[in-house]
Amino acid sequence: MADHARQTAARVPPSPGTPDWWATRPARPAGPRRGRPPRSFELIVEAASELVDEIGPAAFSMRTLAERLETSTATLYRHVAGKDELMVYVVDRMLGAFGDSAPETARPTSWQEALRSTSVRLHDALAQHPNLLPLFVHQIPIGPNALAAREDTIAALSRFGFSPKLAARAFTTVAHYVIGFAALEYAPDAPGPEQASALSDYYHGLDPQLYPSIVASADDLTAVPLEEEFLEGLQFILDGIDRRRRRR
Repeated sequence: MADHARQTAARVPPSPGTPDWWATRPARPAGPRRGRPPRSFELIVEAASELVDEIGPAAFSMRTLAERLETSTATLYRHVAGKDELMVYVVDRMLGAFGDSAPETARPTSWQEALRSTSVRLHDALAQHPNLLPLFVHQIPIGPNALAAREDTIAALSRFGFSPKLAARAFTTVAHYVIGFAALEYAPDAPGPEQASALSDYYHGLDPQLYPSIVASADDLTAVPLEEEFLEGLQFILDGIDRRRRRR
């Protein structure tokens, strides 16, 4: 029974974007493959990225992409197994553009400067592509461009004396904060200003005998601009990392 289970598991292809999938995917030949008309893999991912930016991953379909490229779905399936696989490449393409946007200046003079700069750039990149946010929440990106961004950040922290463990914890904590905050701020179903106003009115209307702290803090809970809240929260995290670094 155990041998049969292992053989069955071996026949099931790994899910796109997982470590097993990235480790076992075949080498991709350069240039266009056969199709009517043929389209290159790079062009397909570029067009898919633009389409997701416009309509979001839920509304995206291989047929819609084929129409955008004026080709057939059969042509697309010669490059990728399906939509899920293509979305993995869309995310990694966006992270490649994020890496290319790094300013060509002198190395940062402190680890806080390095981590803050990377965090703000990632936040801004996600703000420019809000329809991609569900893809980041769905799966941890580990494609070549995602690995390069991870490597660069952890290496920068290591240069300032961080242990591998602390550098890894700092990176994951800040990355999760940035992605989570961007999802709250920019996702298609993110709450808008009118909801913040309604929430403020609700807090102010609470019984001050039961909720004195909430009533006193109602404006600070709801009226702070999200951009300011993001930067302040990021600084909270950096201060906490600094205290842990000093203890070590």
